[in-house]
Amino acid sequence: MLGNNFDKFSVIIPVFNEKQTVLGIIKRVRQVHVDGLEKEIIVIDDGSTDGTKEILLSLKDENIKILYHHKNMGKGAALRTGFKELTGQIVVIQDADLEYNPKDYLELIQPILEGKADIVYGSRFVGDKPHRVLYFWHYVGNKIVTLMSNMFSNLNLTDVETCYKAFKREVIDNLKLKENRFGFEPEFTAKAAKNKYRFYEIGISYSGRTYEEGKKLKAKDGLRTLWCIIKYGIFG
Repeated sequence: MLGNNFDKFSVIIPVFNEKQTVLGIIKRVRQVHVDGLEKEIIVIDDGSTDGTKEILLSLKDENIKILYHHKNMGKGAALRTGFKELTGQIVVIQDADLEYNPKDYLELIQPILEGKADIVYGSRFVGDKPHRVLYFWHYVGNKIVTLMSNMFSNLNLTDVETCYKAFKREVIDNLKLKENRFGFEPEFTAKAAKNKYRFYEIGISYSGRTYEEGKKLKAKDGLRTLWCIIKYGIFG
């Protein structure tokens, strides 16, 4: 479907009020190397008010591109800002909260490098890598959301809400995305499925955090996600 000439991958990191972790995730991403591929790092500060912006402004690293929103617009909006600036042929989405380990990048993008996949999701619910044990009802909610998404997309994903999504740049160039917040996840999945892109999943490690530690997902985001599954699953 798409070409397989890859010499660079882009890591897109949306950030909102993550002063405790933002430098840590940038350090981890910088340490990851994939043989034969140059790495591009794009950070989007989504209107942080806790000092994150000032930390990013103090960075002196020509190898990292940092973009700023004047006000908080949401994860989906931040990602769209980053997508406009990327130059790699493969894109990896990375949250800034240290829940996901950049050491998984090679396995995440391997099906794309091998020409088997256009999109790869890193699932928190398959494989034997370590996972922090946290909220039961979050797990149930994720299963319900994933089941509904699969019903509308006719896919058999195990973790539609995962942050770790890798895909060929042409995929994002061909999808007209609109959601500003966490609705990005179901919208991207629904529209990519309608375009008949090849999906793969791989198991990843996961070190989830509590609300006391800064977790941001709220019940209203779950309801919006369910609405987006129906909206984009039916109307595209």
